[in-house]
Amino acid sequence: MTRIVHQPVVAGGFYPGDRDALGRQVEEMLTAARCEIAGPKAIVAPHAGYAFSGGVAATAYAALAANRERIRRVVLVGPSHRFGFKGIALPRADAFATPLGEIPVDWPAMTPLLAMPEVVVDERAYAREYNLEVQLPFLQRILGSFAVVPMIAGAVAPDAVQAALAAVWGGPETAIVVSSDLSHFHPYDAAVALDRDCSKAIELLKAEDIADQQACGRTGIKALIGMARRLDMRATTIDLRNSTDTAGIKDRVVGYGSYAFEYAAEARLGEERRRFLLQVGVHSIRRGMATGRPIDIQFDANPPRTLAAHRATFVTLEHEGRLRGCIGSVVPHRPLAEDVAINAFKAAFGDPRFPKLTADELARCNLSIAILSTPRPIAFATEEELVAALQPDRDGVILQDAGKRGLFLPHVWGGLPDPRRFVRHLKAKAGLPQDHWSPTVRAWRFATEKFGVDLARAA
Repeated sequence: MTRIVHQPVVAGGFYPGDRDALGRQVEEMLTAARCEIAGPKAIVAPHAGYAFSGGVAATAYAALAANRERIRRVVLVGPSHRFGFKGIALPRADAFATPLGEIPVDWPAMTPLLAMPEVVVDERAYAREYNLEVQLPFLQRILGSFAVVPMIAGAVAPDAVQAALAAVWGGPETAIVVSSDLSHFHPYDAAVALDRDCSKAIELLKAEDIADQQACGRTGIKALIGMARRLDMRATTIDLRNSTDTAGIKDRVVGYGSYAFEYAAEARLGEERRRFLLQVGVHSIRRGMATGRPIDIQFDANPPRTLAAHRATFVTLEHEGRLRGCIGSVVPHRPLAEDVAINAFKAAFGDPRFPKLTADELARCNLSIAILSTPRPIAFATEEELVAALQPDRDGVILQDAGKRGLFLPHVWGGLPDPRRFVRHLKAKAGLPQDHWSPTVRAWRFATEKFGVDLARAA
């Protein structure tokens, strides 16, 4: 049989058609890229010409490059720009070519997709399509030997694309790349607002808040968000610019964003960012002692993305080994640094279980911060089933019934290692009797990234 190689469509247009020139440009963009996240499972990257969005895309690939030694397969999902059809299209090709060489198509991995009713093999969807193609040179520069699973989404529900993603999700050997630009052809200020709101929706994992005008690859993004909610991942905006910022185009602005999706249980801030957040907490408490207000966090036009990401946090104070205050947010609704500042202030002065913290106590406190993942519902019908579903030492748990709610962070397992006692003490924290049960009890689990400082030792 004749081997079919899909030839590039926009080489020499969207990016250099010469191998050496293309290699140099991609390498320069990757070298210039700044990203605080290393090794995400999935990324979203823009797909315009490199002069416009290449630098933004490079930030996502700089993050993905940390997994170079593990990745052997890349699942690519993008929208159809030039051919109308229903469903999800796979190519007929055995390989995709760019000026940097050929990449094999992983047909064995795609076998489960062929059984799905929404999936078709239709080369017409690829004949003039560029959105997957422009991702390939970045992958060729950051990875070793790898194969691709290409999917182009036509008129299809995000749930169908999510099911396709689930079928090829794989383990650490598989990376997911969703190709999408953001808003199209708006005045600058309107584009900035639309793209900011879209980025917020992505970080909050709220696919329903992404409007049609906010992202051309919204179907793939929504499918990825669905997987992220299912698998307890957290999303971070890595870069957010538009064609005015990158190429000076002042009207008919197009937005570009890059995003990283990490498993929440594995995601970690860098030590510098952790130290900064702990300082934010301490300074907010000290400001509260002096003024009765937390510190005010202000970001400039280009903030540190991990600090500006929307996150839910709990801040805990312990004085000489005893709890002295613990306040937090259950779901993300503001930037991480701001949430820490406000919750640290409330833990010191607003926890109704304790009097206001004094300066002498603060100097002998341990302050810790827990960053929460998005709570996921736990399926159960009885208390026995709830107890059996819990993962000790890993799950943070929220329990709710009769208008009352209690929350335990994962470190509570240290004092309550038995799941049955854990649940009963959680009911008591919610203000319910320990033997309470009803068909309306609901519970959610979440993961945390926790870090802290002993202020007595740090002094």
